[in-house]
Amino acid sequence: MSAFAKATKLKEEGVKIFALSVDNEEDAQKTVEECGLDYPLGYGVSHEEFSNLTGCFYEEKRKIIHGTGYVIKPDGTIAVGVYSTGPIGRLVWQDVLYMIQFWKKQAQK
Repeated sequence: MSAFAKATKLKEEGVKIFALSVDNEEDAQKTVEECGLDYPLGYGVSHEEFSNLTGCFYEEKRKIIHGTGYVIKPDGTIAVGVYSTGPIGRLVWQDVLYMIQFWKKQAQK
């Protein structure tokens, strides 16, 4: 999440970033401060309901959502979903930038 906060090139492309968390408000605020987030972080998300809506993985034992990242098109549909059950395989800002720039070039043709 910290890397997305530092990704000024995404902002230059007009990309809006936000995150969601199962944490309560206090813990979510700690994350914002620790990670230096400059984008909204929603909190109090139900891990089970979010999984049912999106298909992301959740862990019942710890009541967490595993690493999940989406690129959402301007019309509100999901263009790309990246799901992980461990510490690798996450959405990275460089891939998002590449994809956005690719789409913009395709739209100009």
